[in-house]
Amino acid sequence: MIFDCDGVLVDSERLCVQVDARITADLGCPFSEAEILEKFVGSSHEVYTAAIEERLGRRLEAGWLDAYEHLYLAAFEAELVAVDGIADVLTRLGATPFCVASNGRHQDIRRSLGLTSLAHHFDDSRIFSATDVALGKPAPDLFLHAARSLGVPPERCAVIEDSPYGVQAARAAGMRAFGYCGGLTRAERLAGPGTVVFDDMGALPELLGCVPGKG
Repeated sequence: MIFDCDGVLVDSERLCVQVDARITADLGCPFSEAEILEKFVGSSHEVYTAAIEERLGRRLEAGWLDAYEHLYLAAFEAELVAVDGIADVLTRLGATPFCVASNGRHQDIRRSLGLTSLAHHFDDSRIFSATDVALGKPAPDLFLHAARSLGVPPERCAVIEDSPYGVQAARAAGMRAFGYCGGLTRAERLAGPGTVVFDDMGALPELLGCVPGKG
């Protein structure tokens, strides 16, 4: 079982959208919160950068986002919480193997899990980042890397995601997708082949129970 981090384990998307709006305004190419939700939630750093560069009409320097890192840190330290019900879900999974696979960097994933008291559920061998592979979501590389590392065939994996990029990556990897619409993303943006859309995280163990050979 593969969990996304932002929006699935930690309730960070609403904070990131607010910070992204500040950053794009500061750069001189403002994106509305609605645009950010549509274009950036669940995307990779490369997708984010490319969209900003297109609107700016120029390239950004490597490491450009580092100057704004403090904005995310301040917002997370002040307001970040776990997604409602996820701590109980992780406990209820028992012996079912699970991991986290995120487009975020390793240090960002660990920080978010630590701030929300979820870190004890994930040792280092069960944390995977898009920095581990050539392409982040919506490419399937990250999910396939996680499955391979844990020795589980893709067809036996279930992916829990909250963004169109994530469910697209799960489908491309040949994995069953569970699209969580209890956050910012509308249900219709997650719906599609091989995807169960749900809005109550507490219902996840029962939903997973109907998946033959879940992994």
